[in-house]
Amino acid sequence: FGAGPYGSLFLADLGAEVIKVENREQGGDATRGMGPFLGEHDSHFFQAFNYNKKSVCLNLKTDAGRAAFRRLAASAQVVMNNLRGDQPEKLGLTYAALADANPRLVCAHLSAYGRDNERKGWPGYDYLMQAEAGFLHVTGEPGSPPARMGLSIVDYMTGITTTVAILAALLGVARDGKGRDVDVCLFD
Repeated sequence: FGAGPYGSLFLADLGAEVIKVENREQGGDATRGMGPFLGEHDSHFFQAFNYNKKSVCLNLKTDAGRAAFRRLAASAQVVMNNLRGDQPEKLGLTYAALADANPRLVCAHLSAYGRDNERKGWPGYDYLMQAEAGFLHVTGEPGSPPARMGLSIVDYMTGITTTVAILAALLGVARDGKGRDVDVCLFD
């Protein structure tokens, strides 16, 4: 919701061609429907996280959507997702699923809890992570109840960490010619 769009925004700002995949059947990016609005299916919130990006509508749960996605991945350097940890494998977004289309591809996975543990299917968001990590207990005024940080600091930091992980993985590809998966999660 915030971490992936924020992290990929930095890649776009650095000059990368970022193509955002949206599912029209699900209404596209949820932030398109959050005011203040700039027109039909557009909002200030959406534009704040997605300027300098292109968008394409694909349903990765259909054969046609997956085929179109594989064509995009064949010429890409990076595929990045911001899904629950159990979804990339199901949707074919992992290096193992895409290496035959592009052996130099970096597949970056940004999830709540990662892809390799009992919580991989759990959703998560910034406020929950601030609570679970104990940040709420160190924020606010003395003697007051736990308080959320004003900004979505976990989303922002995880987005930036994912961008750094992608850049490091691209250096690895330049060095050895082989793509890979990289994982970053909100809880970490």
